[in-house]
Amino acid sequence: MSRRAASKQEGHLREALREGFTTGSAAAAAARAATLFALTNEAPQMVDIPLPPPHPSDVGRLSIPIAEVHDDELGVRAAVIKDGGDDPDATHGARIEAHVTLDPAFSGVGPHVLIGGGRGVGRVTRPGLPVAVGSAAINPGPEAQIRQSILEILPADFKGIALVVIEVPEGEEIARHTLNARLGILGGISILGTGGIVRPYSHEAWAACIDAALDVARAAGPATGGGAVALTTGRRSERLLQERCPFVPDVCLIQAADFFAHALRAVHSRGFRDVVWAVFPGKLVKQAQGFASTHARQAELDFALLADWAREAGANAATVDAVARANTAGQALALVGNSDVGQRLVAQLVERARAAAQGFAGPGLRIHYVVFDMQGACLFSDPVPESGFALPDPLHLGAGSR
Repeated sequence: MSRRAASKQEGHLREALREGFTTGSAAAAAARAATLFALTNEAPQMVDIPLPPPHPSDVGRLSIPIAEVHDDELGVRAAVIKDGGDDPDATHGARIEAHVTLDPAFSGVGPHVLIGGGRGVGRVTRPGLPVAVGSAAINPGPEAQIRQSILEILPADFKGIALVVIEVPEGEEIARHTLNARLGILGGISILGTGGIVRPYSHEAWAACIDAALDVARAAGPATGGGAVALTTGRRSERLLQERCPFVPDVCLIQAADFFAHALRAVHSRGFRDVVWAVFPGKLVKQAQGFASTHARQAELDFALLADWAREAGANAATVDAVARANTAGQALALVGNSDVGQRLVAQLVERARAAAQGFAGPGLRIHYVVFDMQGACLFSDPVPESGFALPDPLHLGAGSR
């Protein structure tokens, strides 16, 4: 499929599906609603907020319904129910709260908006993320969005402090269904959203998660050059790779899902020397076909082409015909079995996938494959560079460590 066709297809999907908003937008809306109540003693049912930078505040706007606003004597608390649209994630339906206290007596040049995280908002414990270790996991984009949402409505003569605490009552439980712990975010969810809007099937949040996980892996590894990282298509391929290669630390395991090209470019740009792909037959064939994304809606498995490749590997006419009529890649590979033909076919698929991967990554990155069947058996494995996954000894930290 051409890039133009894929873009057009994604556009059609977006037209048919309902957009949602990010946790950052939910937090910004709750903070604005609480501030409005503190200023006017009126509870808004809907607020209009700016999207995160770089959207101009007078152009990129979003209207979000408010679930609740009330005065608790220490300030004002407002709540928004996170809506992921037709692309829900673990935070879909979560209650995002903002507690706002206005102190107009502050004698500084103001106004100042101080933003922190309370219950259910995770704390950063590892370097590599865009938030300092020890801080609440509120990314810079959402933090700027929250601040702007409040500054817009403060009176011109307000020179005090607006203290904002973002909370997610069920955040710690929700975080168990995310990759936060692996990123070193503990105790709750992250407040995310570089664009402010959740667009179905754009998968922007997952791509950002890949980038963040790679930044953490890079920060955990050698200070300069080298290092390895493992990309998997999901939890099962990750588990199987860990069982086969127990020396791969959690911080170096990245669930790249369908982001074939994006993940490889991100790995290369961060200076890793080696990358290991752990895949099942379906993703392997789609990678061999050269798709930038292996998502089912963007990459159709070509069984006729797979049948031609089976013929090249030495399959007889009956097997080639059966492969062409198969329903899944796993079924197709089962037709050739663990014979010499089957082993040649898998090895050829790996080489085609590796060539496509090299094209996306660029020169200098060594790409290794480990292929599992759906029963968990290993169909193919390159030598995995164990030394590339060795992390610095925490008892002998470098000069720049604290």
